[in-house]
Amino acid sequence: MNKHAIRRSFDRAAGSYDAAAALQREVGGLLLESLSNAQPATILDAGCGTGHGLRLLSARWPHARLIATDFAPAMLAAAPGERVGADIEALPFTASAFDLYWSNLTIQWCDASRVFREAARALVPGGQIAVSSLGPGTLAELDDAFSGIDPYRHVLEFSSAPALANACETTGFRNVAVETRTLRHHHLDLKSLLSTLKSLGANQVGNRRPGMMGRRAWQTVGARYELLRESDGLPATWEVILCTAIKPFS
Repeated sequence: MNKHAIRRSFDRAAGSYDAAAALQREVGGLLLESLSNAQPATILDAGCGTGHGLRLLSARWPHARLIATDFAPAMLAAAPGERVGADIEALPFTASAFDLYWSNLTIQWCDASRVFREAARALVPGGQIAVSSLGPGTLAELDDAFSGIDPYRHVLEFSSAPALANACETTGFRNVAVETRTLRHHHLDLKSLLSTLKSLGANQVGNRRPGMMGRRAWQTVGARYELLRESDGLPATWEVILCTAIKPFS
């Protein structure tokens, strides 16, 4: 993935992100539930966005030291507390600096193996990692609607849960637990869905076509999606992967 394009996209979305981030909030709650026995003193929120995860973590562990990092400056500026600008594939922290590494819906934009290696380096022995990502079933309806319109991909290809677990285990983590959840949100129409993706900064990455689609192509996409309409609106499926693991003592 083009890191510069991703950074620009999320910087532009910083002002609209919170209003559109229902998925991020829902997944953050699920990820927090997976940490039932953790008692961390130091926590890294890797890829913090505008800081919703920080507020969840602070409420759960009010006495822990929280440090947030993100590589999109505008996103990081909106987050509360102690912040460090950085790419989570190359963290600027010393080894064994954190008890808990948390990352909510960020790793899908990265090289998972590099992220896990940096997480392992930054964690103390016995420290825990908790990450969420998106799986290949994400936005399947939108992908089908765009099928055959042109030679470009309009929905990103995300890694599967087994692939994520393998990357985590290969890095050296133990007690790897991976769970997949399918979440479905509904939108008034196709324009509303695409507007939400833009507000989240998730519309400017991937193998994008170099120019605009024509009216006829958009009409075809819209008509295909309308065939899927339900009583609550047009469905959008999100395949969510939750992964937790422990850094071994040796």
